[in-house]
Amino acid sequence: MVKTPHELALMRVSGRLLASVFEMLDRTTLSGMSTLAVNDLVERYITDDLAARPASKGQYDFPFVLNCSINQVVCHGVPDAAEIIRDGDIVNLDITLEKGGFIADSSKTYIVGEVPPATRRLVKVAQDVMWKGIAAVRPGARLGDVGAAIERHAKKNGYSVVREFCGHGIGREMHEEPEVLNFGRPGTGVVLREGMVFTVEPMVNQGTRRTVTRDDGWTVETADGKLSAQFEHTVAVTATGVEVLTLRAGERVTR
Repeated sequence: MVKTPHELALMRVSGRLLASVFEMLDRTTLSGMSTLAVNDLVERYITDDLAARPASKGQYDFPFVLNCSINQVVCHGVPDAAEIIRDGDIVNLDITLEKGGFIADSSKTYIVGEVPPATRRLVKVAQDVMWKGIAAVRPGARLGDVGAAIERHAKKNGYSVVREFCGHGIGREMHEEPEVLNFGRPGTGVVLREGMVFTVEPMVNQGTRRTVTRDDGWTVETADGKLSAQFEHTVAVTATGVEVLTLRAGERVTR
């Protein structure tokens, strides 16, 4: 759970490389691409350009390098050659990368083309919700403080937070202890200590927080068919606060 300074240095490398994957995607026109084409693009970039390993491939028998979740899909969307990203969509790309034995995990919801103001607002609030959770990370705080900050900001803006899926510890394995819930009570849960590394990844829905899983056993959708957006970073608890290991160009920790 707690990483040594050497392990943290290796995780910073993985985090920086994963950030560069998203920076590449920022320069990519997603409209008109199939979700499988996005998967293949990312796989080539990770393996050929970065000389790293896409950590999701083969995990739990999952044959792809990312999850691609469009519109009402909350998470775990499966890449498909027949699924085309179109103007007006929002699409969450959730990607992991391993380098030097350590894994980083991050996701971003992209707005594709022109979307209604209500859709743009959901995506903006979902990003803000993640930052509210990250801002609560510091030594001596508790995981309940992180979850409470996430849920409070989502509810304040009229949205719900999915409870069935959450953040997690990360390091040599993709999923380690502890679970990082996106709801909670302040002052409860695991006490945060310097060197802990985990993901903060709230999923914010326009309507109900309830979800359903498709017959493929992977793809999770909102129960009411309304939109969902998600952002995720891998973070480390420092002596004075938090370090975002997957921070991308142009981003900064907001409080």
